[in-house]
Amino acid sequence: MLIQFIVSLIATLSFAVLFHAPRKELFFCGLTGAVGWIVYIICMNHKMGVATASLLATFVLTILSRILSVVRKNPVTMFLIPGIFPLVPGAGIYYTAYYLIMNEMKSFSQKGTETFLIAGAIALGIVFGFAIPQAVFHALGKKKR
Repeated sequence: MLIQFIVSLIATLSFAVLFHAPRKELFFCGLTGAVGWIVYIICMNHKMGVATASLLATFVLTILSRILSVVRKNPVTMFLIPGIFPLVPGAGIYYTAYYLIMNEMKSFSQKGTETFLIAGAIALGIVFGFAIPQAVFHALGKKKR
């Protein structure tokens, strides 16, 4: 699990570099992706299903991004957007298109449905993470001072 944490941290950090995140925030950008990925792996190990694991992982990384934005005084999107990249179903989108092109309709519908559920779960995880009032996070930021 430590190797998965380190690899997802480096991958997320790389996306943060592509998005021109400030140099002093790169580690924290990578940390959100690594934490999200570890939550996803833990959920998958407990046989929660791909969509549920994506929902919980996105929720946790959204909360972490909001905490970091208050503490580090930067926009939430700086930590959230790179952090989501390990969870985005890029391979699912690829295989959905592949099965469509190869005219394998049964595999196309299975993979397409799974990919659609994961994308919806990621969106819901962000919505649920932003449903928590901002005052809670500001209170956390004031306690740290």
